[in-house]
Amino acid sequence: MSKEIESYKLGNINVVITETESPNRLHVDCNDGTYHSEFTVRLYEYENYKRHMNQKITTAYKNQYNSE
Repeated sequence: MSKEIESYKLGNINVVITETESPNRLHVDCNDGTYHSEFTVRLYEYENYKRHMNQKITTAYKNQYNSE
């Protein structure tokens, strides 16, 4: 099991950040109970562009609901 770096909520979206086998990559898991998404980011992106990453996650989930 990968070590958890951080977990938090973006509105109703649960976000969990965990380590990967690569030392400079992190795994991002997002779930709001209806939709699930996961992707990897570089450690640099996570440390320096976390706000931008969170904004993209929120926008993607809003778009998912609007496309139905």
